[in-house]
Amino acid sequence: MNITITGASGLIGRRLLKNLGASGHVLTVLSRHAGTNVPPGVGVAAWDPMKGPAPEDGIRNANAVIHLAGEPVAQRWNGEVKRRIRESRVVGTRNLVQALAKLRNPPQTLICASAVGYYGSRGDEVLREDSAPDHTYLAEVCQAWEKEAVAAEAFGMRVVRVRIGVVLDTRGGALQRMLPPFRLGLGGKLGDGKQWMSWIHLADLAAMFQFAVENPVRGALNGVAPIPVTNADFTQALARVLHRAAIFPVPVLGLRLLFGEMSEVLLSSQRVLPAAPEAAGFKFRFPELGGALSDLLGK
Repeated sequence: MNITITGASGLIGRRLLKNLGASGHVLTVLSRHAGTNVPPGVGVAAWDPMKGPAPEDGIRNANAVIHLAGEPVAQRWNGEVKRRIRESRVVGTRNLVQALAKLRNPPQTLICASAVGYYGSRGDEVLREDSAPDHTYLAEVCQAWEKEAVAAEAFGMRVVRVRIGVVLDTRGGALQRMLPPFRLGLGGKLGDGKQWMSWIHLADLAAMFQFAVENPVRGALNGVAPIPVTNADFTQALARVLHRAAIFPVPVLGLRLLFGEMSEVLLSSQRVLPAAPEAAGFKFRFPELGGALSDLLGK
């Protein structure tokens, strides 16, 4: 299968390139830099998502497109950063879909990243793909982002939106940032630690994207493991795998001083279940946190 990927230089994209290439798929990357380093045999076409439709030579022969590109959320927010976060997803996806619409034979499938931020902070409520969205900033970004992707259904494409949770890998994301203080015995829960964390091992998330490409699923898929945990339980599990104590909680005020408005993301409670992927037959290699952390850190 011919697959075009945007955002391939990120944590998820790099793993997808490796997995899809190993499965024999023919890959093309859309990148802002035509000189982007990619594995041998992977094509590259230059595209800045904010400046116009994707180039025809990068999508013309694609059977499926995986869209991951977007401004990082994990940074201190201000008005300009929030604008970039939103527009990189909404305008970028719109420009991609407009280019796909112009093709004589558009790809059969569009897999678009989204986030569990779609649901907002909901305490202990169990959230599935059919749960209502929230009205917070990130929730509204996710809704607008998904709406642009769903527009591809109008010209016959099968559209999947993968709502990603906290991705665990030692080479990037939240876990990489947490490891230095935890390895020094300085880790601890965030706030009171009662907020739910919907996490997923990077290997399972990459496998879910590939599953979505290769199987006739459509609509929203929650890109999370089937057993969410509270932040306090996550903290203890990580400390246990590292053989360290975790006795230094990070107070809410400290988080707000460090991260500003973005601290609300760290303190939000999202008890999300992957009901749709499990119903479609997707199998997790790492359904529970202890096994996932041991795989990543126990070697």
